[in-house]
Amino acid sequence: MTTVLIADDQDLVRSGLRLILEVAGIDVVAEASDGHEAFAAAERLTPDVALMDVRMPDMDGIAATRRIVDAQLPTRVLILTTFDLDEHVFAALKAGASGFLLKDVGRQQLIEAVHTVAAGESLFAPTVLRRLVTHYVSRPAPPGSLPALADLTARELEILRLIARGRSNSQIAADLFISMATVKTHVRHLLQKLDLRDRAQAVIIAYESGLITPNAP
Repeated sequence: MTTVLIADDQDLVRSGLRLILEVAGIDVVAEASDGHEAFAAAERLTPDVALMDVRMPDMDGIAATRRIVDAQLPTRVLILTTFDLDEHVFAALKAGASGFLLKDVGRQQLIEAVHTVAAGESLFAPTVLRRLVTHYVSRPAPPGSLPALADLTARELEILRLIARGRSNSQIAADLFISMATVKTHVRHLLQKLDLRDRAQAVIIAYESGLITPNAP
């Protein structure tokens, strides 16, 4: 069973999220009202996913995400917030968040997002992905960034491009006419070669390196 930590400073929001997730058979193992509580609960219980609000008192969700990632906990962070401001998106992804959703998502979308992130995939709301594209293509690729991809095979580069476009493993398998197991193997290899924690970081490096642009085929 997928286990979840809910971190939000509003009691009503936490209660609503708990109800939605528990009805769907997801085990909510803890709640937190600030980043300190969220990190402590993640360290103690190591849930599969932390549903993390951005704006919380004392320690915000981005700082808590960074602490969870730096501590190398197995918990993956899904940012869930009412704000889709650029600085939140980029700071959260840089901190190591595995996904970013807005609080206006439907119940089924939220449930699917939790399962997706728990399974090791990244997830971005469409508006967030568009902002990511706009942000990175508006500036030149940093010097020396492309050689970082030199060790990837042609197939791994192809899959990295698809990951950066928000495609899931099943969608990539359908796009390339290969099996899910093959996709997972390629993804694991490219993450290892690039020394990346997860697919969210792969999305960032794809844009930062200039590997992908909005109009690329």
